[in-house]
Amino acid sequence: MKKILLKCNLSVSLAASILIAALTIGAGCSRKSEHAAAAGQPPAPTVIVASVAQRTVPIYSEYVGQTRADNTVELRARVEGVLQKVYFREGTPVRKGQLLFTIDKRPFQAALQSARAMAAKAVADQAQAEQRTDVLQAQAELADAQAVLSKADQDVARLAPLAKEKAVTEQDLDAAIAAQKSAKATVAARQANVTNLEASVKYTIERAKAEVSAGQARVVQAQLELSYCDIYSPISGVIGFLQVDEGNLVGRGDATLLATVSASDPLLVDFSVSEIEYLKLTDPETANQRAGELRFDLLLSDESIHPHQGSFKVLDRTVDPTTGTMKVEATFPNPGGYLRPGQFARVRVAVAERENAILIPQRAIQDLQGAKTVMVVDDKNTVTVRTIKLGDKTDKDIVVLDGLKPGDRVIVEGMQKVRPGSQVNPSTGDETTKIQGG
Repeated sequence: MKKILLKCNLSVSLAASILIAALTIGAGCSRKSEHAAAAGQPPAPTVIVASVAQRTVPIYSEYVGQTRADNTVELRARVEGVLQKVYFREGTPVRKGQLLFTIDKRPFQAALQSARAMAAKAVADQAQAEQRTDVLQAQAELADAQAVLSKADQDVARLAPLAKEKAVTEQDLDAAIAAQKSAKATVAARQANVTNLEASVKYTIERAKAEVSAGQARVVQAQLELSYCDIYSPISGVIGFLQVDEGNLVGRGDATLLATVSASDPLLVDFSVSEIEYLKLTDPETANQRAGELRFDLLLSDESIHPHQGSFKVLDRTVDPTTGTMKVEATFPNPGGYLRPGQFARVRVAVAERENAILIPQRAIQDLQGAKTVMVVDDKNTVTVRTIKLGDKTDKDIVVLDGLKPGDRVIVEGMQKVRPGSQVNPSTGDETTKIQGG
C-alpha cells in the first residue's frame, strides 16, 4: 500500500513539473512573438494638423476680371511722308510730351513758305483795292460836271429876263438853255459812273479781304501739317512695339499706326457681378457701406495679393437681361507699371462679417462622393473622417456650419498617407520639412 501511494505522489509531482515547464515555455514564446510583431510594424506617419479656430471674420465675394489700361492712345501718322527718325526703345516708359517720331519736314516747310507768300499777296491786293483811285477820279469828274451845270444854270437864269426885255437875242437864250441841258446830262452820266465804280471797288475790297482770310487759313493749315511731322506722346505710360521702321512712307491713304502707348497707373479691372451680388454689395444692412466706398483686393495668378487696394470707378447703368449680370470697373494704383493690361486676376471684396465663425483652411477639405469631408485627429492620435457643411469663404479659410467644433485638429498635409482608424504622428506646419523627408 505504501508503495502504491509513493508511486502516485511521484506521478503527481512529475506532472506538475511538466505543466510548469510548459507554461514557462509558452509565456516566453508569447513575449518573443509580441516583440517580433512590434519590431515589424512601421512607425505612424507624420502629418500636419491645424486646430479649428473660432473668430469674427469678413465674408468675401470673388469675381474673375481682366486688367485694362486707364488710357490707351494709338500714335498715327497724320500727314504723308517718310518716317525719318524714331526716338524711343520699344516697351519702355515714356512721358507726356516726349518726342517719339519725326516725319520728313521739307515738303511741309516749302508748303508753308508758299502759303505765306500767297497770304502776303492777298494783303497787298486788299490794300490796293482800298485806295479807291478809280472812284476818286470819277468823283472829281462828277464835281467838274456839277460846276459846269451850275454855271449853265446861272447863265439861263441871267439871260431869261433879258430876253423878255429884248436886251439879248433869243438865240443867246437858246444857246444857254442847250448848254444847261448838256451839263445836266453830263452830271447824270458822271454820277452813274461814280455809283458803278463804288460798287465795283466795294466788291473788289471784299474779295481782297476774303483772299487775305483764305491766305491766313492756308498758312495755319501748312503750320499744322508741319507740326504733325513731330509726333509727341500725349500721355505718360509704356509704349509698345514699333509698327513701322525708319525710312518707310507713312500716312498715304490713311493714318498709319506707328505705335501704341498705354497709361497703366492707375490700372483698371473689368469684371461682372450678378444682380443678387450687386444687391449684396450695395445693401447697407449687410455690407454697411455704399458701392463707392467698398475696397477691393486684387489676387494675381500666382495667388499673391496686389499691395494696393482698389475702389469702384464705373458701375454700369443697367443689368444685361441676357446674362443677368452688371459690368463693374474698379481702379487700382499701379506705381511703376508693375501690372500690365490684359492680365487675368480675381477681384475680392468683403461683403459682410460673420461673428464667432468656425474656420478651417481650404486645403483641409476633401471631396468624397459629392460630400465635403475632413480628416480629424483625436486625443489618441487616431484618424477619423467627418462630413462637414460649408459656409462662406473668408481669405484662405472657409466657414464650417456643421461637423466641427473649436479645438478639433484637422489634417492639412499628408492626407494621402493615412486612412480612417490609423495612428498618426501629428505635427504643426513648422515641421513641413520633416514630413517631406519622411
